[in-house]
Amino acid sequence: MPANYAQHLHAVQVVQMIESNDSVRVVDVRSPAEFAHSRIPNSINVPVSQIHGRLGEFSTGPVVLVCAAGTRAAEASRLLSAAGIDTSVVLQGGIDAWAAHGGELERTASAPWAMERQVRLAAGTLVLIGLLLSLAYDPLKWIAGFIGAGLTFSALSNTCGMARVLSLMPWNRRCG
Repeated sequence: MPANYAQHLHAVQVVQMIESNDSVRVVDVRSPAEFAHSRIPNSINVPVSQIHGRLGEFSTGPVVLVCAAGTRAAEASRLLSAAGIDTSVVLQGGIDAWAAHGGELERTASAPWAMERQVRLAAGTLVLIGLLLSLAYDPLKWIAGFIGAGLTFSALSNTCGMARVLSLMPWNRRCG
């Protein structure tokens, strides 16, 4: 396997890996709010933004990296590989695939909303405000255009600037 490319395993393979090796650790790289909402039992939360500061936690034994769909886990694996730590695998399809496979999840009903839902609320609210304000001052219609362009870029690049900003909010920084 080429350097800097993590092994991606299906949920079935991850379950087998965990059951056959007690030293496997599941590390969820989503935001603390997402982790608080739902998580794989016995997993720990190390948001992808904190990987560099917590490299020591990844230096021993195999690690399964998990996020919502696999993108942030792959990013975390690249960061670990760049730091010389190649003991990780990525849960292909993330926690969504885990749940679809029937994998057990711990859930907290009172946890903050998932990041995707927060982004939808923020984007929708900004578009609505821009539209309403443009009735009084026409150039404000560009707020909606700017948000639309940002959402388009987000989809094409598979990144989300709004999610990065929202992850800095106090309710998303609490560990659940």
